Amino acid sequence: MTFSDIESREIQELFGALPQQLDPEEFKTKLRELRAKYHPDQFEKFGNETVKQMATERFQRIEQLAEKLESFFKMPAAQRSAKPGPSAEPFRDPRARFSGHDLKIEVRTNDKDLKYHLFGTFYRWLQMGDTFKVPETKARITADEEHLGRKIGFVETIRFYLSFEEDDPIDTIVQWFFERIEGRADALLIEGDIVPIQYDEVLSAVKRRTFKHLVAGPG
Repeated sequence: MTFSDIESREIQELFGALPQQLDPEEFKTKLRELRAKYHPDQFEKFGNETVKQMATERFQRIEQLAEKLESFFKMPAAQRSAKPGPSAEPFRDPRARFSGHDLKIEVRTNDKDLKYHLFGTFYRWLQMGDTFKVPETKARITADEEHLGRKIGFVETIRFYLSFEEDDPIDTIVQWFFERIEGRADALLIEGDIVPIQYDEVLSAVKRRTFKHLVAGPG
């Protein structure tokens, strides 16, 4: 049994290791956690059908991958011991370079002050189409001009777009953003995908979607 590059990336993101490196018992534990986290019933509190649909699709994808992994674990160990190629996760390579143009980010929260915690009073200028510069970088943030943080029930959605170049420190950009939403946001979506609000998860999600190429190594 083989896994496509996309399947391998998804499995590593969800279960913490590539298929050939995943321990069956750790897989079972992680699967229980994922089922609890992404079950559609957990997203009823948002009162938003779009979020619930995304959670449903995520949950179904987890079940599809889990079914394939369970079949994989039933194979003789010798048949599943082959190591994956070095290109399975190129965005994790130290030589990876990144740049992004209008990466869509949505933050959902019941904290009415989150937008000001992110941007201060500059948020009002963002609503008028101005650009916010992430401190210590040249990265730029623009707001969705047609989405001015409107409320759905008690939940407010802040939607904006992130752009940065290869010479911008991606870790600094993500750290700045993460520190401002941690403990304040209820849900985070990057390019429409639900991302757990944990630093490593957010960094991986941004890197995966903005990976450009690997630079040549020395010599």
